[in-house]
Parts: sequence; C-alpha cells; structure tokens
Amino acid sequence: MRKDVRILLVGEPKVGKTSLIMSLVSEEFPDEVPLRAEEITIPADVTPERVPTHIVDYSEAEQSDEQLYQEISKANVICIVYSVNNKKSIEKVTSHWIPLINDRTDKDSRVPLILVGNKSDLVEHSSMETILPIMNQYQDIETCVECSAKNLKNISELFYYAQKAVLHPTGPLYCPEEKELKPSCIKALTRIFKISDLDNDGTLNDSELNFFQRTCFNTPLAPQALEDVKNVVRRNMMDGVKDNGLTLKGFLFLHTLFIQRGRHETTWTVLRRFGYDDDLELTQEYLFPLIKIPPDCTTELNHNAYLFLQSVFDKHDKDRDCALSPEEVKDLFKVFPYMPWGPDVNNTVCTNEQGWLTYQGYLSQWTLTTYLDVQRSLEYLGYLGYSIIYEQESQAAAITVTRNKRIDLQKKQTQRSVFRCNVLGARGSGKSGFLQAFLGRNLQRQRRIREEHKSFYAISTTYVYGQEKYLLLHEVMPDIDFLTETDLACDVVCLVYDVNNPRSFEYCAKVYKQYFIDSKTPCVVIAAKSDLHEVRQHYSLSPHDFCRKHKLHPPQPFTCSTNEAPSKDIYTRLTTMAMYPHARLRCMCACNRCTYCLCQNLLKLELLRSIKAQLRTVVFNRHMAQADLKNSTFWLRASVGATVFAVLGFAMYRALLKQR
Repeated sequence: MRKDVRILLVGEPKVGKTSLIMSLVSEEFPDEVPLRAEEITIPADVTPERVPTHIVDYSEAEQSDEQLYQEISKANVICIVYSVNNKKSIEKVTSHWIPLINDRTDKDSRVPLILVGNKSDLVEHSSMETILPIMNQYQDIETCVECSAKNLKNISELFYYAQKAVLHPTGPLYCPEEKELKPSCIKALTRIFKISDLDNDGTLNDSELNFFQRTCFNTPLAPQALEDVKNVVRRNMMDGVKDNGLTLKGFLFLHTLFIQRGRHETTWTVLRRFGYDDDLELTQEYLFPLIKIPPDCTTELNHNAYLFLQSVFDKHDKDRDCALSPEEVKDLFKVFPYMPWGPDVNNTVCTNEQGWLTYQGYLSQWTLTTYLDVQRSLEYLGYLGYSIIYEQESQAAAITVTRNKRIDLQKKQTQRSVFRCNVLGARGSGKSGFLQAFLGRNLQRQRRIREEHKSFYAISTTYVYGQEKYLLLHEVMPDIDFLTETDLACDVVCLVYDVNNPRSFEYCAKVYKQYFIDSKTPCVVIAAKSDLHEVRQHYSLSPHDFCRKHKLHPPQPFTCSTNEAPSKDIYTRLTTMAMYPHARLRCMCACNRCTYCLCQNLLKLELLRSIKAQLRTVVFNRHMAQADLKNSTFWLRASVGATVFAVLGFAMYRALLKQR
C-alpha cells in the first residue's frame, strides 16, 4: 500500500473547490473564501485508511498552466469539481478537463478521476442523469459524488472516496462494461485460491475458508456466517458450491460481488496479503526478501521448509505413488507465472522407472536450488505461499545460513547438511556417468538420456553413520586454464580418469598440482570404467604412485556398466571426507597418508566416545532407578507393617470388649 495519498482538486472558477477544502478542515462553511487554499496534510491517524493525505487546490487566477501540469503529474487522484447548477461547468468536464489530464499522464498509468458535483444545496434535482453517460464513457472515472460545502454534505465522504480510489482502485480489478473481473485479477485470485486449497480437492472447505479469513483479516468466520456466504453463492450460480465447499467459480463470484457493491478494499486486502502490488504483480519485496549471506557460508532449507515442501508434494501426489507425474508437476506449478523446472531436472535427481520425480528427488531439487541460488529458492517459495501458510514475515524464515566453513574446521565438526563435490576430468573420462550412477542409473539407463536434457549436477542423499546428508556433485568443464573460483570452491574433489585411455590421468595430475596440492580440500582419484582393460597411463608416475607420493587414497575403481544400480559406497566415502576434512591433518592409523582411513578412524573414535557417554548415562540412570527402588521398597515395607499393626490392634480391642 502507498505511504501517502496526494489529492488534487481542479475545475472551473467559482465551482467551490476551495470551499470544499476549507469546510473539511474547519467543519463549517467559511465566511470568506480565498482564491486558493494552501496545501493541507491530514495525518494518518485521522484518516480511515491510516495513510497521510495531502490535499492540493488549483486556482486559475493564481497559478500558471505549467504549475497545473506539474500538479497533475504529482497527483495520485484528481477530483474534477463542477457546480450542479451550472451546465457550462459540467460540459467543461468532458470538453476540457478530462482531455487535459489524459494528455498529461501516461496511458499505462492513468490517474483515477472523481467527479464532484458541488452546491447540491442550491438545486432540488440530481445531476446524475447527466453524469452517468460521462462515467460510462471514461474508464478512468472511479465514482461521482454530489456534495455541498455550505451544508457540509458528503464532504468527508468525498475525500474518503478519493483516498480509496488510490489505495483500492477499481481499474486493475474490474471491467464495468463487461461487468466482470479483469484477466489479471482472475489470474491473481486463482493463485490465491490454489494456495488456500490446502488439500487440493478443488474446493475451500470450512477449515480452509476459516484459515483464509484469519490470514487476510485476522479473524475467523462464525459457522453461521460461513453458511450465509455459501448460500449467497448458491443462489447466484449453480457450480459455486460443491460438496459444501466453495469452488473457484464461487470464490471469483464473491470478489466480483464485493467490487460491484463498492467493497474494493476487501479484494485488495486479500491481494496485498498474498504479495500483489497495484498492478497485480507480485512485489519484489515479497518475492525476494533480504537475506544476508556472509562469505564462506552456504544456504540450506530448515526443518519447517522441508515440512512445507512435503505438504506441497503430498497435496499434488494425487495417486499416492510417492512420485510426481508430468501432469502432477504441472498442477504444482500452476501458481507460478512460468514453468521453473525443465527436463534436465529429471537427470539431476532421483526418478522412478517411469522417469517421474520421486519424493526424494523432489526434495533434492529444492535443496540444490537453495544451495546454488538462494534468491531463486526464495522466489519459488513465494509463489507457493510459504510465508502465508506458515504465518512467517517472509520466506527468508525457511532458510538456514550455515556458519563460516573456517569455524567448522577449527571446531572439527559441522552442522551442515549439504556438501559439494566438484568432479573434474578430461573429456570422455566418465564424469557424466559418475554423476548419473549416483542417482542409481547404470550405463543402460544413461544411454536413454538425450543430449539436450543432460545436467551438470546430481544430488541425492547419503548416510554417514546414521546421519542423512545431501551430496551435490558438480561436473566441471575440463578446460584447465579457465577454472573459476566457483569451480574450485567445494568440500571435496573427485579427479576422474578413464583406465582404458592412456592420456586420461595426465589431466587429473595437472589439475591437482595446479589447484589442489596446497589446498585443504580433500581429493579422491576415481579410476572410471574399471570394467574395461586397464592400460598404462602416459604420465611420469602411475596413478597409484602419484597418489602415494601426494598422500592420497589409492585410485578408487568405479564402473556404471552393471546389471543393477551401481554401488554407492564411493559416494558415502566422499560425503564422509567432506564432513571431516580436518581428518587429513591427523594420523590415526599406520598408513600415515590415507585420507579416507583417517576419516574412518576418526569417526570410529568419535562414535566410540559417543557410545561410552551413552553407556555412562544408562549406568547412571540405572543406579538412580535402583536407589529409587530401594527407597520405594523401604516405604512399602513400612506401610505394610503399619497396616498389620493396625489390624492386630483392632482385633485385640474387639477381644477385650467381648471379655467385658
């Protein structure tokens, strides 16, 4: 909503422009009226819409045409004042003022107009019959008000309507000639309906209507009020209510009815709550809330964001097969102005045998987007209505900014969930196959991928000692001289060579020596296509000797030419090394060089410490339980003894009575 409103009053001399302003301010008709009133600012706290309002008068006697043009360009709404008892002033509305204003404003941003018939106290008849054809002719005219500065009739209403024309304009919402909502308004309200339809059954049930009402107007509807709303729709259209829920047609009908009855503010309140501006476009502030990301920090989705995305998935997985078909994906993205995911997504994350996105693949794609382009992720969450459904200030609340990686290294632990592995290698070395194998695709399935649908990323989950983590593989273009900081910035590096190509390993050796030999980033050499015959590499050192010299783990044999899905062991190792890069700085085994062994031994030690701590807790709890048991046993014995003593005493008492 605008921060303030500027109202300009124009019209022929002597129609009462200045009198209207002075009557509003002093609440009485002035005895002496100056040629022009000074600009007046009405504070926000005394206006119905709580917005500061500036009222500007125009006087032909005191101001030049150039000054008039400047005021027209600055005005948010213009009141054209005429005298109801002066036909010439009415004629000037169409012959002079409206053309003048239109000439001085852009067609795409026309200023709303209000026709003001002053001096209604001087006539007994209304001027509406003359004015209505003018209103029908010009779409920029919001409304017409007849008033009297002398009798203070409709003065406050005049300026309220002027303010309302700016804050809640009719133009973007409704077409008076067709008597229906404009396409852009229908599009915005349809998105709002789909977001509010939490179970995606095509109707808003009572619970969803109450949630919508509370979200937009901070108050739920009483049960009888809900029934009254649905009854109004039932009486006016056949398919507005279905299974006692409000359909999209019924929802649009209600807003049409609000506008026709002059309650534009109701529809505008809904639109603005869901992020729309005066042009019915989602605002930049709504789509891209501010979020600070310091250097060496990454962005991840938090727990609430994953819960929200899970609900969106369940909402659109209509056949409950834990996968989204192409039709279900289209339905999910109907609240977007464009299709955000292309065919390459299906080759970036896990899919089922039909090539449809699985639940895991769906979450993986969201994780990838958040890690690589958090602004894009914020935009997507905005379209889905995250901040509205979860009642957050903005979708920035869905993002976790991880701490600086250097702190993780110092503390030798991390809370991150996403780790990046850059995959480098010469052309044809098997990098793409390595990425696709991570998604469970053997060579036979990989051959079905079309070249234009190829992806340079692959992301899925791995488990490191019971902890679920995301590993993001990025295939880096092989030109050594043009590697960027992005290509080098990662948590672990894979150097891939083809065992069947004698010139393949040389690239890996050069890249390692040029970029990673002094880096703290763990590196792993992958001997790809290990099902083929291994040939001698044309390099001064063999891959095994090279790794031994630079204290790297021996080359890991890998192939995706298998009947089943390729093994994922190597990807678990990569994730482990990414989580514990500091392990290479400490030797905890006899080899004194193997990064992976260092990681495994460190993890075993940490796991052993954790188990010992848990055992200590269990022993302590058992000791306390035994102590409690001893205490309870003592009191149980005491209470039993007291009971027996009481019974014996009562028996002795009765025996004594009998003897007497």
